[in-house]
Order: sequence, then C-alpha cells, then structure tokens
Amino acid sequence: MSIALRHSDVAVGEYSLHVVEAGDPRGRPYLFLHGWPQSWRAWKAVMAVAAPHARALAVDLPGVGESTGPATGGSKHRLAAIVHDLISALDLDDLTLVGHDAGGMIAYACLRRYADIARVVIMNTVIPGVAPWAEVLRNPYIWHFGLHAIPDLPETLVRDRQAEYFDYFYSALSVDPAKITPEARATYVGAYGTDSALTAGFDFYRAFAEDAQDNAASSGVPVDTPVLYLRGEGEGGDLAAYASGFRDAGVKDLTTALIPGVGHFAQEESPTAVWRLISDFSRR
Repeated sequence: MSIALRHSDVAVGEYSLHVVEAGDPRGRPYLFLHGWPQSWRAWKAVMAVAAPHARALAVDLPGVGESTGPATGGSKHRLAAIVHDLISALDLDDLTLVGHDAGGMIAYACLRRYADIARVVIMNTVIPGVAPWAEVLRNPYIWHFGLHAIPDLPETLVRDRQAEYFDYFYSALSVDPAKITPEARATYVGAYGTDSALTAGFDFYRAFAEDAQDNAASSGVPVDTPVLYLRGEGEGGDLAAYASGFRDAGVKDLTTALIPGVGHFAQEESPTAVWRLISDFSRR
C-alpha cells in the first residue's frame, strides 16, 4: 500500500528528533514509538492503514536513525521526558501514544509521569519492575537481556554484523519472518549503523535496573489514563499475568487483547489487525 509520508526534524531541547507523519494533519493524533532493533520504519504499514482516518506520526528514538542528541543512557523516564517534550512541541491534543517493545516501556513511563496523554497502548513487552518482570528475567530464552546490558561487549560483537544479528531476532520472534521485508531490514541496519546508535539501542537494556526502580516508586499508585495492552498470540506469555501486573501497579482502566497469528513484531506481521485494535480502543 502506497502512502504519502512527511518527514521533519523537530528540535526538542538538545535533541533533533526525526518525525515521520501520514494522514490528515487535523485528524486525531497517534504517536508511535519503536523498539529494538527497529526505527520509525516499523510503523510504516500501520501508518498506511491509519492515514485515511487519523494523523499518524512515528519518531526515531534519540540516538537511533536520524534522531540526534546527547546520550540518554537508556533511562525510560529520561526518554519519556523527551517524548513528552515532542508531544508538546507538536501540540498533540487527545493523543493516543503507542509503544512497542522498548517503546512500550517508554510509553509506560509517560503514563506514570504525564496526565495530559489521553490514552496509552503498550505492545509486546514487559515493563521493568511490573509483574511478570521477575519471571521474564528468569526465562533462559531471554538471554539477550543480559548480553545487551554488558558495557561495550555487544557493540564489539555486533559492529559490522548488524544484518546477521538482527535477522536472528526477526526469525526467532516472528510467526512469519518474511513480513519484515528486505527493505525494512536494510533500514534497521542503517538506523543502527554507527557506534553511537548501537550504544543507544543497547542502552535500552542497560537501563533496566534503573527503570525497575523508577517504576517501583509509583507501583500501586492509581492511574486513570486508559491503557490497552497488546501481545502477539505467537509470542507466548500469559496475558492474564501481564494484566494482573498492570492492575496491581495501579492501572485502573485496562484493556487487553491477543493479536492472532503473529509474534513479537506484530505491527509488521499484521498491521491491519493492529490498527483495528488501536483504533477501536481510542474511539470507545
């Protein structure tokens, strides 16, 4: 599906954030945050489906792709502050903030810190410090959490081998890896093509202990913002355990759903189904 995309670089404090937009500039806004090892490009197919009905925006997170600025250390609260400044700079009212993977962790930090975001969607991730976080950390199949947290080593191992390394995760975590196209894969390699971008990506993992402490500080404090939690059916994990964790942490208005026939990279594996769930949630 062809889509008219508008690219811009938005100054936010010390950062220049690369923002890609589609749809009606006067429409209801949806801001999409990517995870690792991806960039804004992960949302292109969803934006194509959304564009006739909404204002769809996606951003390269700081240090990744075409977004530049000082290193953040991967702290989700620090990244949430930058995202919130972007929301203010773009004057995004009645916003649905959507985060996948590490972007979902950032969306959760925004949920906790800023009451002016109308609704939040969190996809295919576990939140540091929020159940079932401890169970996920014990899972031997999540070995990369530990590797990526080691200073310098993953950069040394992955430098100049981004394509091969990233391809492993697309194959291991997708129901249909072919849905992550060669063009998309090449874009992601480019987005993490520099040493600083590799570090920005691995810093998402290095900050997990800090993130867990930050999230624990607000655990149990009620939050009224509506939240939709989505998980790919093929990714595994007990959806009820994630729902219980969010509710115990204080999320009062929670909706959950499994996305059928997809794995971790749901927005590329089944963009129409993902958009339908997000759109229905935002319009209820």
